[in-house]
Amino acid sequence: MKSLDSSRSVPTKSSVQGIDALFEIGGLVRSRRAGSGRTVRAAHPDRVAPEEITPAAPQPLSAANGVPLLWIPEWNRLGWLWHGFSTRLGGASRVYCAEDAPGEMNLGFTPADDREVVLQNRRRLAEAVTGDAATPLITVRQFHSNLIVIARRSEGDSQPQKADGVITAEPGLLLAIQTADCIPVLVADRKQRVVAAFHAGWRGTVSRIVESGVGKMRLEFGSRAQDLIATIGPGVGACCYAVGEEVQSEFESQFTYAPKLFREVYDSDPIKTKYPMLFLTQRAPGHSPIGPSLHLDLIEANRRQLLDAGVKPRAVQLVGGCTSSHRELFFSHRASQGHAGRMMSVIGIRP
Repeated sequence: MKSLDSSRSVPTKSSVQGIDALFEIGGLVRSRRAGSGRTVRAAHPDRVAPEEITPAAPQPLSAANGVPLLWIPEWNRLGWLWHGFSTRLGGASRVYCAEDAPGEMNLGFTPADDREVVLQNRRRLAEAVTGDAATPLITVRQFHSNLIVIARRSEGDSQPQKADGVITAEPGLLLAIQTADCIPVLVADRKQRVVAAFHAGWRGTVSRIVESGVGKMRLEFGSRAQDLIATIGPGVGACCYAVGEEVQSEFESQFTYAPKLFREVYDSDPIKTKYPMLFLTQRAPGHSPIGPSLHLDLIEANRRQLLDAGVKPRAVQLVGGCTSSHRELFFSHRASQGHAGRMMSVIGIRP
C-alpha cells in the first residue's frame, strides 16, 4: 500500500495563517467550525464619505455679559436649572488664535496659557450662566475613567478630586466638565433636583461612565430614570474620529449594538480624488494605507447608554456640531495636534 505524505495531509499553523490572509484580501473569513470547509463574507460597517455624516454646526447665543454659549431651549424654561456649553469664542486667551483674532475662551489650565487669564475666562463663564462671576465652579481631575464623585459645598476650596463624573444635589454649585474632542454629557433629575456632568472619551464610554452615573444618581439620591433629562454636548463626530481595530474590539466586548457605532469613512481629500494615480501602491488590497478608515460614533454610543439606563428617548437632546470639523467654533485636540484649549460644559441648581 502506498504511504501518505503526512507533511502534505496536515495543514501547518503557518499555512492556515496564509490561507486566512488570502481570504482577508478577498473580504472573506474562514469558518472556525470544526470540519467545515465553508467560507463566509466578512461583515463590514457602512461605508460613507465624511460630509455625509458631519453634523451641522450649532449657533451660539450671547449671554448677558456677551459670552457666546450653546443652550438647550427646553432646559432654559426650567427656572431652577443652570446649564450651558462654552465654545472657543468670547474669552481673553491669546495663545491658540491668530495675532489679529479676538481673544478666546480657553477654560483649561493648559501649559501654554496663563493661569490668571484662564481664571478670568472661568469667572466670565460663571457670570454668563448664573449671573454671578463668584459662583463656585466645581471641576474634577479627568483621567478617562468611569469614576464618579459627589460634590458638596462643605468641601470648600479643596483640590479637585480625580474623576470623570460629578453629581450634586446642592444649589449654588456649577459642575463643569472640560473637553476638546471628548463627549460631555449633562443629566438632570426634574423631580429630585439632582444634576450631573460626565466626561466620556472612548475609554470612559467603553467603561460605561454615563450608564454608571445614572445608576449612582438612583442609588445616592433616589432618582428615577423616567424623571431624567439629558443633553449630549459637542465632541468629535463620527466624520472625523478614526480609531484602530483594537478600539472596535473593546466596544464589541461590551455592547451588543457595537457594530452600529462604527463606519468605514473614505478620504475625501480633493487632491486624492482628482489624481488617484499619484496615490496607488503595489501593496495588496487591504494592506494599503489608502482607502477607508474605521470611525467611531461616540455621541451615539453615549446616547445608547442613556437609553439603556432608562432615560426616555425624547428626554435626550443633542447639541450638535463636530469639534474637529468646526474649528472656528470649538477647540479640537486632534485637529490641532494637541495644541488646543479646553471648553466647559456646565450644569447646576439655582439657589
